[in-house]
Amino acid sequence: QVYLVESGGGLVQAGGSLSVSCTASGRSSSGVSMVWLRQVPGEERDVVFVAGITWSGDRTKYADSVKGRFAISRDSAKNTVRLQMNSLRPEDTAVYFCAATHLRVGRDIPQSRYDYEYWGHGTQVTVSS
Repeated sequence: QVYLVESGGGLVQAGGSLSVSCTASGRSSSGVSMVWLRQVPGEERDVVFVAGITWSGDRTKYADSVKGRFAISRDSAKNTVRLQMNSLRPEDTAVYFCAATHLRVGRDIPQSRYDYEYWGHGTQVTVSS
């Protein structure tokens, strides 16, 4: 089992910065690739990929909408992934979820929510205009 706990987020004005972190624990937590997805308020079925990183940190992936503004990193010793969000826009407002899976070697980081079996409870990020 893998347990994910998010922290960070909050309220910021447009153009500002925030970070969210996710810590994995549990006996199966070693070796998981971790991603951030977000759910826009009112769109309950629309959980979209934001950014992801492999266990080793050798590969990252970003949604086109956040490239150049967001940066994902991980501290494998602490089993923690951090998403630094800069130049935030009102459309970045969402509940941000951390998710994880054991990715097969060489496989690309999936962008579908259905590829991730471990989830955190989510943390709210609100960007005011």
